[in-house]
Amino acid sequence: MELIDFILHVDVHLAEFTRAHGALVYGLLFFIVFVETGVVVMPFLPGDSLLFAAGALAATGAMDPWLLTGLLWFAAVLGDNCNYAIGRLLGQRVHAIDSRWLRRDYLDKTQAFFDRHGGKTIVLARFMPIIRTFAPFVAGIGRMPYRRFLIIDVLGGLLWIASFIWLGYGFGNLPVVKDNFMIVVFAIVGLSVLPGVIAFLRLKLGRAATTGQPDA
Repeated sequence: MELIDFILHVDVHLAEFTRAHGALVYGLLFFIVFVETGVVVMPFLPGDSLLFAAGALAATGAMDPWLLTGLLWFAAVLGDNCNYAIGRLLGQRVHAIDSRWLRRDYLDKTQAFFDRHGGKTIVLARFMPIIRTFAPFVAGIGRMPYRRFLIIDVLGGLLWIASFIWLGYGFGNLPVVKDNFMIVVFAIVGLSVLPGVIAFLRLKLGRAATTGQPDA
C-alpha cells in the first residue's frame, strides 16, 4: 500500500523528500532508476511518472534539470548493463525459473516482443513498464552482441530520461496538471503500456490467422 501511495502521489513525496534532505534527492532518484532498470525482480517501480515529477520539481529550482538528466541517464544505462550481464551470466537456465520474484509470464511476453522487434526493443522498451526491466535481461540471455546492445541502449536511455524530465519541466507545474496529478500518473502509465498491449494483440491475432482459429 505504501508503494501504491508513493506511485500515485510521487510528486508530493518527492517534494517532501527534497525539502527534508536537499541534494540527497539526486541520490534517491539515481537509486530508483538504477534498481528499476538493473534489478530484474523490480519491474514495478514508477519510472515514467517519477521522471515527470522530477522534471516538474526541477522547474521550481529545487534541482538542476541538466544535472538531473545526465545523472539519471547514467543510472538508466548502468542499470540496463547490469541487467544484460545478469541475463548473459544465467543464460537459458533462467527459463526453468518461475517465482514471485522472476515472473515467467513477464519473461515470455518480453521474449515475444523481442522476437518481433529485434534490437529496436531496447529503445521501445524504455517507454514500457515491466518490459523496460526485462528487455536488457532477455538481450543478455539471447547473447545479443554487447557493442550493439550498448549503442542502442545509450540512445534509448537518453530518449527516455530526457523526454519525461523535460516534459515534466515544461508542463508539470501547470495548475491543471498539479491539481490533477493522480490522473496524469494514470495517463502516463496508460500511454506507456499501450504499445505493449497493441503488440500483444497483434501477436495473438497473427497466431489466430496462422492457425485459422482464435489463439487461446
